[in-house]
Amino acid sequence: MADITIYSARKIITMNPARPFVTHVAVREGRILGVGSLEELQGWGAYELDERFNDKVIMPGLVEGHSHAMEGTLWRYTYVGFFDRMDPDGKKWSGAKDIEAVIQRLSEANDALDDPEAPLPGWSLDPIYFNNERVSREQLDRVSTTRPVGILHASGHIMNVNSKALEMAGLLKPGLNNPGIPLGADGLPTGELKGPDVMTPVGLHVGFDRDMLAADERGLIDFAKLCVRSGVTTATDLAARLPDEAVSMMTKVTARDNFPARIVSLRFHHGVTPEELIDHAKLLKTKSSDRLRLGMIKIVVDGSIQGFSARLRWPGYYNGATNGLWYIAPEHLRFILNAALRDGLHVHTHTNGDEATELVLDCMEEGLLAHPSPDHRFTLQHCQLADRAQFRRMAKLGMCVNLFANHHFYWGDEHYNLTVGPERATRMNACASALEHGVPMAIHSDAPITPLGPLFTAWAAVNRLTVSGRTQGEAEKISVADALYAITLGAAYTLKLDGEVGSIETGKCADFAILEDDPESVDPGDLKDVGVWGTVQGGRIFQASAL
Repeated sequence: MADITIYSARKIITMNPARPFVTHVAVREGRILGVGSLEELQGWGAYELDERFNDKVIMPGLVEGHSHAMEGTLWRYTYVGFFDRMDPDGKKWSGAKDIEAVIQRLSEANDALDDPEAPLPGWSLDPIYFNNERVSREQLDRVSTTRPVGILHASGHIMNVNSKALEMAGLLKPGLNNPGIPLGADGLPTGELKGPDVMTPVGLHVGFDRDMLAADERGLIDFAKLCVRSGVTTATDLAARLPDEAVSMMTKVTARDNFPARIVSLRFHHGVTPEELIDHAKLLKTKSSDRLRLGMIKIVVDGSIQGFSARLRWPGYYNGATNGLWYIAPEHLRFILNAALRDGLHVHTHTNGDEATELVLDCMEEGLLAHPSPDHRFTLQHCQLADRAQFRRMAKLGMCVNLFANHHFYWGDEHYNLTVGPERATRMNACASALEHGVPMAIHSDAPITPLGPLFTAWAAVNRLTVSGRTQGEAEKISVADALYAITLGAAYTLKLDGEVGSIETGKCADFAILEDDPESVDPGDLKDVGVWGTVQGGRIFQASAL
């Protein structure tokens, strides 16, 4: 039997400018042997011609440069998000459109539980769509007063819990003085918890009893199913604590012949000293495999804009809300960036607000003076409010950016009317400015914050439409070609994987997204609706409908 398989397709988009479109690709041992016409590829020797994709369009396997594998695990909890959403098995769940709908869905889940003391976790709460009415512990007490109830916000930076959960965590008492624990008129916590420092100890009681940023074995498998359904062959698990048992599980699961994705998992800064973080990242780097890449660092500097926990420069929030929270001490951030540059570790840094971005840029300037690194590719994640001056600084510092293009659709109207106001909302996630200033750019979903789906993210960056149908920031739109680059080679570059994935050319991994239509030919407004048949990852074929 021939060890070469040649796949034919209606069109193959290579993302290689030397040969951008072909009809055939040859694969051997999970890698791309060559691309071109059948006649050209026959020169490699005996082959098997596979014509199953004759009516499909093949493009490089999509690369999701900012996602979290915990989405696979979250689907075992109660979904209370505002928007309709598809689970790993392809079932569509309707959105909860107001607080009463959230309470009803949680109450139904409560009634289905046999154990009267079992916790009830929910996820993707988005009160900004409820006229920014904050969910209180009293409202969640309507679900249950005897079992702990907790809901993770859509942003991932806030949690709401009932009185029982606060009581179990020792927080249902007056006199607390913590900016992450708002107090009500009675002097007791409202039930809203902001930031990992206060969410983590309470989360233990409401069903988030593992690392909230981690996927267990079943969750990792379910996350990979979502990857296949969205054409993704390489995805980040962008913030994980990665204890030995988790690394062992992930190594075992990703090595299975039927596991369909490459996972890039970054060590989260929270919960250890800066020195311990650097040492752990260096150790993890030695444990990487083809389908599990380790040894990179994720730092979270601030919170979310729609949760009012991001750090904004003057004049702050449009509605006058108090400025957000620092999730890391500036001196710890400075130490980590310096040590990572010194030791050759790759760092991705979450900054939603422009004050947080400015702090990272200042620290990077200092760090690069002490430890010059010509190809560090440290990446600013989200970086939603960066202005043109900050993009110029990024370019000078050799930094990359991964912009949250989906925000225009999901929260654009709220940013315009409530959080940052018309001027700043119009230039949020400024893809065109990043490209104009020569900053290497990716775009992302931040799943589970928004659904995994790079073609939707590309559509969001190209059209910049809000959920109400309004264009937000005409000047920051990018072309379809630039958007497709951002979800393939652009994202691969930020992960230092562009030599392996992101394009279809000789020597790279045989990672393909199999599409029902041509994303370069459809109307730009229809880009998000291009169907995904499935993927090829490392030469192995995965059909979404067969999952």
